[in-house]
Amino acid sequence: MLDRLDRKILSILQEDATIPVAEVAKRVGLSTTPCWRRIQKLEEDGVILRRVALLDPKSVNTKVTVFVSIVTNQHSEEWLRRFAELIREFPEVVEFYRMSGQVDYLLRVVVPDIEAYDAFYKRLIAKIDISDVSSAFAMEQIKYTTALPLSYIQLDKDKQL
Repeated sequence: MLDRLDRKILSILQEDATIPVAEVAKRVGLSTTPCWRRIQKLEEDGVILRRVALLDPKSVNTKVTVFVSIVTNQHSEEWLRRFAELIREFPEVVEFYRMSGQVDYLLRVVVPDIEAYDAFYKRLIAKIDISDVSSAFAMEQIKYTTALPLSYIQLDKDKQL
């Protein structure tokens, strides 16, 4: 179970994972070693999955975002396994979800332009049988964050500070 200090540490690291441990410790009111141990435990427990650099899409020429809705009449475990393996081969797919409702799968795809998306689409449909594919191009990104809301964490009652 996490406590309030863990939540504060996670909040800081979600904003900037490059902040030195000593600075994180100072901000949460701990000394460096106990703070470092907490971060290590959060990593060991799988709360912190990895630390990454977030890139500017325009700087790496992936300025077009496409939300791809996929419907299939294939609902076997084998088909899903094959489809998931196939999707992992496409670096343009940055998010992949199995959905409830009328759409079976939703992809977020990033590409330089419509022509690149068309090439992606053709490679995709050539490799797997899909009943319907619908694409929606994002016109403007209004909000984007990788930070998860931390107010839902169930805090350890025994560790309340």
